[in-house]
Amino acid sequence: MAAKEDINITKISRDIINQLAVVIRNAQIHAPNNVAVLTSIDKFTAMINPLLADSRETFTLEMIGEFFYVNDMRISYPMEYLLNFAFLISEFKKRRMGGIKITNPLNSEDMQIFLKAFISSALSYDPLKTLSDGILDIIQLDVTPPQKIKEDKTNVEEESTIKKQVKKTYFNAVSYTKGFMNKLSSGETINIKKAKRIVESMVDLILREEELLLGMTAIKNYDEYTYHHSVNVSILSVAFGQRLGLSRNALTELGLVALFHDTGKVEVPPETLNKPSELNENDWVVMRKHPFWGAKTILKLKGLDNISLRSAIVAFEHHLNYNMSGYPKVSPPFEPDFYSKIVSLADSYDAMTSARVYSRTPTAPDDAISAMIKGAGTHYDPVLVKFFANMLGALPVGSLVLLDTKEFGIVFKSNAVLRNKPIVLILVDSSGNKIKGRMADLSEKDRTDKFLRTVIKTLDPNKYNIDLADYLLFEGL
Repeated sequence: MAAKEDINITKISRDIINQLAVVIRNAQIHAPNNVAVLTSIDKFTAMINPLLADSRETFTLEMIGEFFYVNDMRISYPMEYLLNFAFLISEFKKRRMGGIKITNPLNSEDMQIFLKAFISSALSYDPLKTLSDGILDIIQLDVTPPQKIKEDKTNVEEESTIKKQVKKTYFNAVSYTKGFMNKLSSGETINIKKAKRIVESMVDLILREEELLLGMTAIKNYDEYTYHHSVNVSILSVAFGQRLGLSRNALTELGLVALFHDTGKVEVPPETLNKPSELNENDWVVMRKHPFWGAKTILKLKGLDNISLRSAIVAFEHHLNYNMSGYPKVSPPFEPDFYSKIVSLADSYDAMTSARVYSRTPTAPDDAISAMIKGAGTHYDPVLVKFFANMLGALPVGSLVLLDTKEFGIVFKSNAVLRNKPIVLILVDSSGNKIKGRMADLSEKDRTDKFLRTVIKTLDPNKYNIDLADYLLFEGL
């Protein structure tokens, strides 16, 4: 592809991937010479052929995990294309293919041959070979098998370095948040620039190693809940924003406002914030003031700018609820800020899945997602909550699961297409022996097309004396 700005390449690539999905969808419904199919083909070739005008250029579309890469650049999922991206990933997996390589411009006849082979290959015993054989006459187009990462020494060392970077970034963020809250309480000067650097590091990691940083949000700290919660909400918000196609600058802004969303809790008396028993109505009257206190505190910070203003808005709005049934009470009603809607989702999910002083028993991740879906249209934006649930998967990262092989494991990475087939870190083998964690992809099948492993149910790690932090920090990460 010709050298262009990354943002333009990303947009063009998204459009091409989306249009390829449209072409395949139409071809599965209509005959190859149907007007709808031919029109969608013409639109696809009009998009991709200009990129191949130079004979030295190649367009390579690869599926690695749950993401598409175009010429080695990862392409994020824009919200309006998410269903088509997920559809295309599913179709690739059915055919055990990793990608498509195009070396020269395509015409309508080429695409019709490809579509015929693509659709018929789905029922084949060896779909990738059937597809490859079916497109032999298209010299400029080829399909490739899934990319396998070699576990050589260099890759292992590189992976170890990345994991260390993820841990360092996470705990730097927790440390900063703790210092930030303490300085607010004592009236000291706050360094907002340091927060921006930390969030920029998180954004970089989300764009490159999303599953690793998301995995860190499964680590909960009972004694320092507020600090870990603020960081977890920031990470979840940035990861979600990335799935929605927000720009890098917007992700940094979103990460910052999410990090500061609970700033008002510094004004909540310690005897209420750290009360070991269930909060009574008087306690809740005080607790429900923290959004207002947060906005007020942020607006008093030195060097007020647009991010500070947005942070104050989100701090004030993150408990309002989609239908304005939350707190603080406002009149007349208004639609909360877009960032507030995102932070509200991340805040609720992390709060539900954490043990807190006044709520000792955390909700299982999958139950938390189910509860949030039930709140669509009342507590949460009905569109955003569905996409948020899709990001986390039916079995969110951090879920302890029992497999039909009698193995125990922790969900390490969700699967956007097969939502009940995540990647799992195995902790206990089928004989009941604790083992050094190894990864198992639950979407893997045997030669008879049967899944090798299936989740039977989720488990409470506390009942089995399993500390998720130990595994996620020292085994999975």
